[in-house]
Amino acid sequence: MRYGVVRALAGGVMVLGTLSGCGMLGGNSGQVCTDTKKAFQQYITQVRGIPAAEPAQWRQPTERLAGRLDGLAKKADDADLKKALKAEADKLRAAAPAVGTGDVAQLNTVMKETPAKIGQACD
Repeated sequence: MRYGVVRALAGGVMVLGTLSGCGMLGGNSGQVCTDTKKAFQQYITQVRGIPAAEPAQWRQPTERLAGRLDGLAKKADDADLKKALKAEADKLRAAAPAVGTGDVAQLNTVMKETPAKIGQACD
């Protein structure tokens, strides 16, 4: 199951990476979208380094990603982007406890949906 999440994460970052309209929103949205992509890339790097037999180690990076998205939401000038980042941070935070016990089903769902939702806000 762990590798399914990593594939979802990788695909999600690719979607975030192809955002074409980030700079068109005005304000600081372009930078916030770029920083969001970087946060996901760093998360993927962290979780790929965790042995499959140690799923409890995924909880802390998942909570950190949620915190970073919250921080980016606070920085965002665009209301839709702010709302999307906050919503995805809440979902990640809710998935973190289960990830710590080895249940990645909720995280997998979040990671499949998050890039599209944030991508819509960035376009």
